[in-house]
Formats: sequence, structure tokens, C-alpha cells
Amino acid sequence: MKYFFLFYAIIAISVVGVFKYRGHSFSEPPIRVFPDMDDQDVLKAQKQEAFFANGQGARQPVANTTPLGFQKDGTNSLGGIPEYEFSGVTGYYYTGHIGDYFGNGMPEELSLTPENSIELLKRGQERYNIYCAICHGRSGDGGGMTSLYGVPGIANLITFDADKYPDGRMFETITKGKGNMSGYGYNIPVRDRWAIISYIRAMQVARKAPYDAVKDAYEKGKAAQVPAAGK
Repeated sequence: MKYFFLFYAIIAISVVGVFKYRGHSFSEPPIRVFPDMDDQDVLKAQKQEAFFANGQGARQPVANTTPLGFQKDGTNSLGGIPEYEFSGVTGYYYTGHIGDYFGNGMPEELSLTPENSIELLKRGQERYNIYCAICHGRSGDGGGMTSLYGVPGIANLITFDADKYPDGRMFETITKGKGNMSGYGYNIPVRDRWAIISYIRAMQVARKAPYDAVKDAYEKGKAAQVPAAGK
């Protein structure tokens, strides 16, 4: 038995000698058996960087891009819809909750009017197609690209009626995620989450509309998808 403890002590000392003890300062990058992204090639703020010709680590935004939460003209609205850049506060607009329950309907903070409601839907369609359609499909039926690769549990959003799945609950799902879906609270601004919800509700209503009411729009859209003869 004493040889076991002797062997164990030798192994322990060897490991500490090679990998060092916790808190030890290294002059070289540490050995990582499992890379976990804690060492990344990022630029530190206000530091010099020899990689760039001018030696400056601070860079201007990439051409034709806009920093998150900013508009070119300095305003905080799109189509007359206010942009509240920060989350993390209380209230229905930021949480989807009214007291201990999920709320329904669009928050007052959006200051919706008949005019800017259209802009909200357009914004929702745009953001939905960017963030949601890959899984839930362009029509919201759960038949997105990822379903072709066997990803399980993709929700059919058309069946998520507001009376059974309130808007506030959908907001929280977008924010925090659910099941296989990761949360998008850090990716999608608060206002855009509500815009996506409004667009999903619009798709649900459109699915229930009688064919005669949407026939002209359907035929027009279908014709636009058919290539012209000879092209």
C-alpha cells in the first residue's frame, strides 16, 4: 500500500511541476487540453496593435455597417417607432410580464399609430427572416432550413395563438430561449423582439383568412416567383 501512496505522490508532484498550481503566472501561453475560447485574438481598447499599418488598435466601424443601437442621423427611432436601446429593467415592455402573468398586446412604449404600425410589421418581417426563418421557416410552420438536417423540436409558430401563448410569453421565449432554442436577448433589441411578435401574429391571421380575400395577392406573388419565358 505504501508503494501506491508513493507512486501517487510522485504523479501529483509531476503534474504540479508540469502544469503549475492554480494562480501561477506563466511567461508562455498555458497548455490547454480543452480549448474553451478563453484566449481569443481580440484587440484591447486604447492599445497599440502592430497588425495594422498605423499601429492603432482602435478601429473605425467597418464600411456600410451601423453599430448596434445607433442610426446614421443620430435619432432613436425607425419609421416613427421609438428605439429603447437598453433592457434589464422592469415593466411589460422589457419583460413580457404584467405582475405575475404574461401580458398580451403591443406595449404602450411603441407609441403605435395606424401609420407606423405598418413600419413595425415591415421591421418584424425583416428581423424574422434574419433570425427566425432559418428554423421556423419563412411562413412560420417550422419547416426552415435546419429541419432538413434533422434538428428536432422546431415549433410551428402558426399554432401559437395569443389566447394560449400570450405575446409576453413569446417575448420571454425570444429573450431567454426555450428547449433547443438559445436566447436572443443579446442579439435582438427590445423593440425588434416586439416587431417580430407582431409579424408572427400577422402571419397567423393571414393563415385564417378566406382564400377569396387573399386571392389577388396570392396570384400576384405566385406569378412573381415564376421565371419569365425565355429567361
